[in-house]
Amino acid sequence: MKEIRVGIVGATGMVGQNYITLLRNHPWFKITFLSASSKSAGKSYREAVDLRWLMKSPLEKQVADLIVFDAEDVDAARKNCDLIFSAVEMEKGKVALLEEKFAEAGLPVISNNSAHRSTKDVPMIIPEVNADHMKIIPIQQKNRGWKNGFIAVKPNCSIQSYMTPLFALMNSGYEIEKLIVTTLQAVSGAGYPGVPSLDIVDNIIPLIRGEEEKTEKEPMKIFGSISENQIILNEKIKISAHCNRVGVTDGHTACVSVKFKNQVPDTREIIHLWENFKSYPQDKKLPFAPEHPIIYNYEENRPQPLKDRDSDKGMAVTVGRLRSCNVFDYRFVGLSHNTIRGAAGGAILVAELAVSQGYI
Repeated sequence: MKEIRVGIVGATGMVGQNYITLLRNHPWFKITFLSASSKSAGKSYREAVDLRWLMKSPLEKQVADLIVFDAEDVDAARKNCDLIFSAVEMEKGKVALLEEKFAEAGLPVISNNSAHRSTKDVPMIIPEVNADHMKIIPIQQKNRGWKNGFIAVKPNCSIQSYMTPLFALMNSGYEIEKLIVTTLQAVSGAGYPGVPSLDIVDNIIPLIRGEEEKTEKEPMKIFGSISENQIILNEKIKISAHCNRVGVTDGHTACVSVKFKNQVPDTREIIHLWENFKSYPQDKKLPFAPEHPIIYNYEENRPQPLKDRDSDKGMAVTVGRLRSCNVFDYRFVGLSHNTIRGAAGGAILVAELAVSQGYI
């Protein structure tokens, strides 16, 4: 495959740095363009992130020497890359307009931002769940007069700790009616510097603004379907969410209670479906796809962020504690790595999906 030149918009932030780390030695993608705020423009990347390189692995010279452009310099991006990963931090409306400008200029945009998650002709993708939603891209391009550019987004990081396990059951004919979800979300989900230490040490914060709304709405789009020129929400599933910030570095945990609509599987069937689940990314052997997208841990006190978040390149969902529920049918605990699967790694997998389907 011909090497694809990629640009990272918002390259100096935590998600941007994760992109740079995860794309090292990628077989398809090569970083050729970096952009950030106007304060960083004109500097080398090493100078732009001076004393703020947050990753464990050292910054590679090839990337360190790249000159950083202004995030709003669409012409520079068009000249220097073939694909944009958007992790820019600015006001939501401005992000939406900027991503549209990149797409109008002919650049595919894979976004970590929430600006276009509710846009009806923009797919919000978990590749193991709704790879077929990429079919909306030609419609999106026709709607907007774009030739090669498009926008695809990944969902909120916290919902990925249980969406694939739920889909594995739904895909086998077990219709879900209701969910109660309580998330325990890592501090890295708040970016850097994130939550002040005096707020989170020896404490739990039972509010992450906007998170519960995203948790209750975004699954409806992911589980939805394409009709005519838009994605129709699946409003059959009712979700009640409680989202909490906890003193964990990485790894979002979700405690989920689920009620099925009609037929209810037994525990052996559920675990069997989870352990044997594979989907499009596994079938196509996409580079960032986990070999086992769902890992069931039989230990009574697992999953745990410290022990399970890095499973299968940090791209797998680990589940455990499947048991009956006194109110609904079952309850379980799900865990995923929020800065890998839930952010940069998940977006890289979406880009690989787009390449495999011929959209890039």
